[in-house]
Amino acid sequence: LVALLLLLFAAPLRAEEETSEAAALRVLDEFMTAFNGRDLEAWEATYHFPHFRMADGRLTVLEAAGQRSEALFDALAATGWHHSAWLSREVVQTGEDKAHVAVEFARYRADGSELARYQSLYVVTRENGRWGIRGRSSSSIYSDSKTTPKPPAVTA
Repeated sequence: LVALLLLLFAAPLRAEEETSEAAALRVLDEFMTAFNGRDLEAWEATYHFPHFRMADGRLTVLEAAGQRSEALFDALAATGWHHSAWLSREVVQTGEDKAHVAVEFARYRADGSELARYQSLYVVTRENGRWGIRGRSSSSIYSDSKTTPKPPAVTA
């Protein structure tokens, strides 16, 4: 009887965690696709606002969509950036409406050579029925700074 009760009550919790994990990874896929497509509107559609980002020792808060310019993609491209890609993503904590995802990603040049590598923690939340990125914190772990100037403060 105890085993049956455990199965009945534990199964919905596991299913919810799996759902949260899948939703968080889907949002991160949408984030990266929009970023690589240089689609500012679609990129910001993966956010929840206010959206926070901690990087380079400072906290940036975007209060609403539309506070950035598409010039950020031009500035990033001027460093040699062509695209970014996830190297790893691990959901390290989940709840019904939140997931913390530890990631590693790299920025690449058009020839496929690596420009920089970062580790980040993304906080993905479900608010008003929609999953989005509430915030992220990033640290550079590799940069080909000998040939490339430091990229602008953008994550992806």
